[in-house]
This record gives sequence, C-alpha cells and structure tokens, in this order.
Amino acid sequence: MNSGLLSCFDYFREMNIWALIFKLSLTVVFGGLIGLERGRKHRAAGGRTYMLVGIGAVLTMMLSQYESFLLTNNWAEISAVIGIKTDVSRFGAQVINGIGFLGAGTIIVTGRQEVKGLTTAAGLWASACMGLAIGAGFFECAIIGFILILITITVFNKIGAWIVANARNMDLYVEFAQMENLGEIISTIKKMDIQIFDVDIQREKQSNGVVIGAVLSTRLPKGESHSKVMSTISKFDFVTLVDEI
Repeated sequence: MNSGLLSCFDYFREMNIWALIFKLSLTVVFGGLIGLERGRKHRAAGGRTYMLVGIGAVLTMMLSQYESFLLTNNWAEISAVIGIKTDVSRFGAQVINGIGFLGAGTIIVTGRQEVKGLTTAAGLWASACMGLAIGAGFFECAIIGFILILITITVFNKIGAWIVANARNMDLYVEFAQMENLGEIISTIKKMDIQIFDVDIQREKQSNGVVIGAVLSTRLPKGESHSKVMSTISKFDFVTLVDEI
C-alpha cells in the first residue's frame, strides 16, 4: 500500500484537538451510515444506536491514550517513585463492563415484537465513557463527545422518523375482535397492491377478555403513504387498534 497516502492521516493519529474532532466525527458518520442501513431493513439497532456506541468507543480509546501520555510525561516522576507498572487501558474496564448490565436492563421486547431501549442503553454506555474522560481531566474530549451525543439523540431522532415514515417497508400491528377478521384485513391490504411478507398472530389476556393482535410485515408500492394504509385498516368496526412498529 502507498505509504504516502497513509501519511496524510499521521497528524490525526497524534494527541491534538483536531485529531480528536476528526476521530469522533468519523465514527458518527460511519456509525450513522451503518445504522441507517440497518434501520432501513427494520433491524433493532438503528443509526442513533450505532453512533452512540461508536462515540463511546472512541472516547474510551482516546482516554486510554491520554492516560498513557500522562504516565510517561506529566506523571513520569511520580509513577517512577510509586512504581506504577500497569496497562492504563484497563482503568475504565470495570466501569464499561458494569454499565453493560445497566444498559441491558433498559432493553425489552414488547408483545408487538418491538425492541425498546436500545438507544437508551447505548446512551448510558456513551455517557459512562464521557464520565471517565471527565474524571481523567480530558475535558476537551468530554465536551466534544457530549455535543455529538446530544446531537445524535435529538437531531437524528427527527431524521430517523422521517426516513421511517417514507420507507416502503412497513410493519403494522393490528388488534381485532375475532380470527375471522384477519382474512378481511389481509384482503384489503392486498387490494392496495401491498405485498405481505410475514404475519405473526398473538393473543393477549386483558381485563376485558382475550385480545387478538397481528404483526404484518409489508412492502408498499411507490407513492403509497403509511398514514393512508393505517387509515384504511382503522375504518373496520372490528379493528380496535392500528399502530406502526
């Protein structure tokens, strides 16, 4: 490989503010592109989740490099007297592992086959990494990481919602009175030239009796809006709930 081509990145391998901005921005772009591709296919983890995990990982790696720099420069004499011989990359290992259990507790799978809490879990993990950076005094890294995390969970939430609303793939959750009603729902959807890939039928016991629900994975024709599909299905008297998941 051409060494001259790789040498253009040498500046960004160093410990400086522009290298920090470049690394964090790069992981946001790459993580966002991967996440958007997964979100387009209706996978559980979307753009924001990938971005938050990427930001947290960069924060952790930069923190390790920063601590290593301090031990060999600013704190060299103190570490020599004390006799510190350790891998600084392990300093935050227990925090990172511990936050994983906390984040896992926020992830649930609902009765509608929706995965909830992934972005929350990723945000907790990224926030833990940011806290490690602040604790080490690496304030520049923490401030930039905080800004990017905030942008990710606010601005990209609206962008993601727009993409989902205009996507041709659509997952519908419909609740109805009797199993016989499902055939009429499917027939109506097919008359709109909508392809149905999968139907998952569920029964839930509630105070007012047994509720029958179905998750329908569909693909809409070009120009068909999500709201029109939901409005058409909700007009049936036997349909009690229509929601996009």
